[in-house]
Amino acid sequence: MILLAGLGLLSVALPFWVWRETWFGRPLADSELERYFYDAGKPRHIQQALSQAADRIVRGDPEVGRWYRRIAELGRHADPRIRAMAAWVMGQDNRSPEFHRALRTMLGDPDVMVRRNAALALVRFADAGGRPELVAILEPYRLPAPAGGIVAQLVRPGREVGAGALLAGVADASGRVAELRAPFAGWVDEQLAADGQRVRAGDPLVSVIPDVKQVWESLRALYLVGAAEDLPAVERYAAAGGAVPPAVRRQAALTARAIRTRSERLPTR
Repeated sequence: MILLAGLGLLSVALPFWVWRETWFGRPLADSELERYFYDAGKPRHIQQALSQAADRIVRGDPEVGRWYRRIAELGRHADPRIRAMAAWVMGQDNRSPEFHRALRTMLGDPDVMVRRNAALALVRFADAGGRPELVAILEPYRLPAPAGGIVAQLVRPGREVGAGALLAGVADASGRVAELRAPFAGWVDEQLAADGQRVRAGDPLVSVIPDVKQVWESLRALYLVGAAEDLPAVERYAAAGGAVPPAVRRQAALTARAIRTRSERLPTR
């Protein structure tokens, strides 16, 4: 019963890091929605179609089912922003086997935000398959060098960054600079290299801690699917000081309590 209640709450919480800040305009007629879903030249049109499909799912519009196959296909789109948004949309209907299968596949996506949106969406299906990704939200995320070369403009620890913020540049022998950008909003936790240092592609450059909105959503999801081995990560937030908002600390305490209760009820071998 607690699980079902929690799933209902998550249905409105999932889009916290989806690119959806800009109003997508007037509602689209079905013919326009169909065209926008397949407008390969305008990613914004695809995003608008996804947004309006999500609204229809939430309203219980049965006609939106005609685009379910296309929404699942967009989980394999070349643009990770579209894949991440498709994962969120699929989380709005936890009765769809097609969405469930697609989301399970998306847990292996190379983009961190796609994986995390898929993990959150799967909780609505009472599927804990994305639990490792949910726990990872509570930890600093290490970002690798996008190319080999000399590090420049590496951001300093403690700086707040938005999604897409420049974290570092890596210049190759020709002077061409490959940029490393933040995959999500948060704070720079640690420099793992130094300005002027030569690195290889894939070497760790910097770690970033997700912002409190992401942490809160992870804690809410782990309230439902967390396991005993997740407790250290959860309890760090429960015991955190004033840098962590009280609401997040309270949620961490509730999540830890739920995990312990669930663990105690599991049969022992």
